[in-house]
Amino acid sequence: MSDSPNTPRIGTERIQNIGFGFKHAGILMAAIELSLFTRISEGSSRLEQIASACGLSLLNAERLVVACAALGLIEKRDGKYVNAPDVEMYLVEGRPRYYGAWSLMGKADFADWVNLADRLTDPRSPSVLGIYEKMTPDQMEMLTRAMYNVGLGGGHKLAKQFDFSRHKLVLDLGGGSGAYCVALCQRFPNLRAIVFDFPEVCRVTNELIASAGMADRIKTHPGDFTRDAFPEGPDVVMLNGNLTQYGPDEARAIIAKAFRGLPSGGAMHIIAENLDDQKTGPLIAATWGIHEALLGSAGRAHSGAEVRSYMESAGFTRVEVVEFVENVLQRVTGHKS
Repeated sequence: MSDSPNTPRIGTERIQNIGFGFKHAGILMAAIELSLFTRISEGSSRLEQIASACGLSLLNAERLVVACAALGLIEKRDGKYVNAPDVEMYLVEGRPRYYGAWSLMGKADFADWVNLADRLTDPRSPSVLGIYEKMTPDQMEMLTRAMYNVGLGGGHKLAKQFDFSRHKLVLDLGGGSGAYCVALCQRFPNLRAIVFDFPEVCRVTNELIASAGMADRIKTHPGDFTRDAFPEGPDVVMLNGNLTQYGPDEARAIIAKAFRGLPSGGAMHIIAENLDDQKTGPLIAATWGIHEALLGSAGRAHSGAEVRSYMESAGFTRVEVVEFVENVLQRVTGHKS
């Protein structure tokens, strides 16, 4: 019996594309490392020019540009290659929003994904911070610097969404590069900030803060905020981009600790890769959640409703959950009465 014309065809294309995902990531990383998108932006628009500019044979240049075109990273117009709009904005070296260094961070655990099943069946109990507390100073420096441009974009977005003008001191928990604080202090001249992170991270953070001309207003506080006391005085606490490192118990403890340290009128912002309330996506949040299995932490992805409940159980009121970057990040904000 033949299928009805209206019956959707069931094939293997979707499964194949998922299975080839690691290959697609490899193509992206190679293009970044070879500065393909930068060379195209500079004017190398034909295959021969790209081969010369990227140091490739004509054969390998064709292989790379065809693969990137199929992935939608570049486009071919009238025989010439141009970058896709998002690639032109985020993957051209020297641009303020350059995202390439962050994209290449995936190389650190690229091979580990092949062994995900082994990690998921590992009987050993995860630790609170997993690999994060075992990273070498060089690894922490690479991660911290890679996060800077990404964090600046997030910080500028937060500055537009929330009025910090009535606040005086922000405490950024696990603030890494300090980029969120830099962006906020640029927007609000009376604001000061403290970045609370590991000592090896703070060493790099101090350099980045100084290069932004903010050393007089943004300070670092070396330590482990999951174990150490918070510095006194902040009227805003932020936990941005690192919630998936923690399980529900750890998340509740951090949020409750923040609430206790805030004065009346204070606020807390959590910007995270949150799941929808049904826990069926978005894909980025789900991927970050399972990534924690590779990192050996007790973390997972949380839903927006869960994060709201963590904040309300700590005592925060007027808790709001809003899209920060659609299908990528949510902002959860609560206030202390």
